[in-house]
Amino acid sequence: MPENKVFITRKVGNEAISLLEGKCTVKVWNSEEPIPKDELLIAVKGISGLFCTVSDVIDAEVLDAAGPELKVVATMSSGTDNINTFECQRRGIDVCKTPDIAADAAADIAVALILMTSRKIVQGIDAIRQNEFKCWKPFWLCGSGLINKTIGILGFGRVGFGIARRLRPFGVERILYNDLQELEYAENIANYVSLDTLFSSSDIICICCGVNSLTTGMVNSKLLQRMKQTSILINTSRGVIVNHDDLADALRDGTIAAAGLDVTDPEPLPQGHPLLSQPNCIILPHMGTNTTETRIAMSVNTAKSIIAVLKAN
Repeated sequence: MPENKVFITRKVGNEAISLLEGKCTVKVWNSEEPIPKDELLIAVKGISGLFCTVSDVIDAEVLDAAGPELKVVATMSSGTDNINTFECQRRGIDVCKTPDIAADAAADIAVALILMTSRKIVQGIDAIRQNEFKCWKPFWLCGSGLINKTIGILGFGRVGFGIARRLRPFGVERILYNDLQELEYAENIANYVSLDTLFSSSDIICICCGVNSLTTGMVNSKLLQRMKQTSILINTSRGVIVNHDDLADALRDGTIAAAGLDVTDPEPLPQGHPLLSQPNCIILPHMGTNTTETRIAMSVNTAKSIIAVLKAN
């Protein structure tokens, strides 16, 4: 396949680049920052394969610029919401992602956010840095433990199952989940419930579902009002699932106790957004897959997908 050309939209691991260079002509946007759209439109001209990331919007304009030689768009992410998959399908372009690899890392970060929000860990760190800790106080910065709590998981795929498996040893009383249907592999670890029951009964809600027309904007004021005032919302999926203005109102008004977000809409949130000033809201910079092992595996898997498609063509 020496004639195949592949463009990589970001600096990724050498392992993935070397794998591709053994099969294709490879060009890389050699930066940690996203490639500007005008540069991307030039870079993709005449390529056979596009190696992109979750930050790259691959729309019809990009596909037009690439031309008829483009056979595969592979994204180094667990979802494809950054890609116009309809246009790719219409043009006979394969779309690949890395759904299996990042699940454990994403489940880890969800559990971290649960502990950070429920135990007010960030507030404690801030207290030390701001020299507010003078002595031990009986009820200062008291959070809530996980013993006997009910955990709700929206979307019981690999990440949701991973969260449930990690939380069982913490002594939680119940783990509930809602998905498109009741899942056989959830037996003996979580119980299927309606969406309304999930939000009204859970002490902690973890959002792990994929993005589609049904889930975009799903978690809004209506669902937030159903939650307990002591409950916590965790989102490690995609920011568009949660209405951020409604969430800010719920946190400010005491509708819910806290939120932990690894994803937002947009990313990053604009300066001055009310969520950024909420002391009971922890926001991470999309760190769900931020382990070296996971990122290497994701990049290698993306490269292998491109090679497989191009070989088949």
